[in-house]
Amino acid sequence: MDGLRAAAARGAQVYGECGGYMVLGAALTDVDGEAHRMADLLPLETSFAAPKLHLGYRQVRCAAAGPLGAAGAALRGHEFHYAAIGREAAGTDGVEPLFAAADAAGNDLGPAGLRKANVAGSFVHLIDRLDG
Repeated sequence: MDGLRAAAARGAQVYGECGGYMVLGAALTDVDGEAHRMADLLPLETSFAAPKLHLGYRQVRCAAAGPLGAAGAALRGHEFHYAAIGREAAGTDGVEPLFAAADAAGNDLGPAGLRKANVAGSFVHLIDRLDG
């Protein structure tokens, strides 16, 4: 955790997918309801206290320009996890959604993931770029 915090503080690009995304958050609650402190680099709290399967292919577009592409860049990925999001706070303190997401059929799923300065992540496991 200290290494992640130090990397973010020195300006390194820090990116996490799925479990890595959960680690970038503030807290993770286990199946027994006990909260564990994470890196606290993103305003995110996740939980396994009430597991629910999230499964499927995703089409995402970058909400803003960054290391993953220009604003609007399209990528494909998949989501497979049982964790629930308790808090995912975009819109405050320089925190923005990372992606606009849709399922494989193109149905809008809303924002996905978070980005704050040089730290970003989501539950989506990226597979490839759709537009070049």
